[in-house]
Amino acid sequence: MHRSETSLVRSSLSKWCNGYGVDIGHGGDKIVPHAIAIDLPTPYGHCGTDPVQLGGDAASLFWFNEGVLDFVFSSHLLEDFDDTQEVLNEFARVLKMEGHLILYLPDEQAYRAHCAREKQPRNPHHKHEYFNAEYVKSCVQKSNWYLELVHESPIVNHYSFELVFKKIC
Repeated sequence: MHRSETSLVRSSLSKWCNGYGVDIGHGGDKIVPHAIAIDLPTPYGHCGTDPVQLGGDAASLFWFNEGVLDFVFSSHLLEDFDDTQEVLNEFARVLKMEGHLILYLPDEQAYRAHCAREKQPRNPHHKHEYFNAEYVKSCVQKSNWYLELVHESPIVNHYSFELVFKKIC
């Protein structure tokens, strides 16, 4: 088993994971022990031993009413969806006011360059050639909810970025 993407940012992003929340697409390595692990019933990534607690599609968090979670964390998942806006709306829907949306995602161009340098295959699940922090922030601005950016860290760990938003309304 290789080291998870989440393990690379646990020290910088776990501080936002207070209260009740979820780790969506956790791949076996939750950001914090108390997060509810949501993944595909059979995850395609296996980087740890934390079991799937809720199996399903991240675009529909039907288990949760609107405004019930303190945090939603997701690492290297959002880029796998055709409709980024739809998934972000769903993540924000389940957050309480003042709740945090914590994202750790690949910058697709930096990721492709990294794969070329390392002579490794790219993840075939990535849907967007120009997926990056600016793209995600533009999707958040068009969201059905108002999310305030409270933390941003550009390219970290070769090709990824961190974004943390607080739900305002």
